[in-house]
Amino acid sequence: MFAALVILALPLAAQTPAAPKHEDTEVYTPVPPVVTPGATNDAPPSDAIVLFDGKSQDEWVSSKDHSPAKWDVANGTLTVNKTNGSGNIETKHTFKDYQLHIEWKIPSNITGSDQARGNSGVFLASTGSGDAGYELQVLDSYENKTYVNGMAGSIYKQAIPLANAARKPGEWQNYDVVWTAPRFNGDGNLLTPAYVTVFFNGILVQNHFELKGETRYIGQPFYKAYDKAPIKLQAHGDHSEPDSFRNIWVREVKDWK
Repeated sequence: MFAALVILALPLAAQTPAAPKHEDTEVYTPVPPVVTPGATNDAPPSDAIVLFDGKSQDEWVSSKDHSPAKWDVANGTLTVNKTNGSGNIETKHTFKDYQLHIEWKIPSNITGSDQARGNSGVFLASTGSGDAGYELQVLDSYENKTYVNGMAGSIYKQAIPLANAARKPGEWQNYDVVWTAPRFNGDGNLLTPAYVTVFFNGILVQNHFELKGETRYIGQPFYKAYDKAPIKLQAHGDHSEPDSFRNIWVREVKDWK
């Protein structure tokens, strides 16, 4: 009788799962590519596309007609030119998902108030002429009252920033952006929306915000299909002195697996 019980118990013992090992949850491939960081966190890493190095605007064209950009380059900065009719400029390259670093400055002698105080914008995807696309607002928001979904760090008319991190006019500001482009079905209908995370002077102001569509001055946002798009800098017409930009670079986010 005892032998029979032992025999019956053997299959049950054989089904006991092996004890887990730390190796079971360790993954060794695929190996991420090596990216060499810049000398500082603001400096472009080894895989970045440098869009403005302080010397040349060759990576930019006019948004109107794609002729060479005609903003002013001096002392390591790229400054809006209000007198030659150049208007907005955009990158020669087009992008889908990316990490962007850009520094900007409102003139110290700025005048005006509300939206007429250093108004500009970084269009994270420029989808057409004029101000079509997805705008991260540039504005003097240091002790300058305006509508909060139009202040610096806002996704224009859509997302109020989580904090006002603005420095004084005349001081350099910076944006670090993670942009996830929207996806569309073959028929042009939205598959997945756009998302954006923004650090403004090192402070989180947009946390994986889901956009409702393109940013619009008047009316509600909506999506229209695109694949890749340039990054655009706005030459706004209602500020007394032009804004400046420097140290602009982008890292494309690709599925390298």
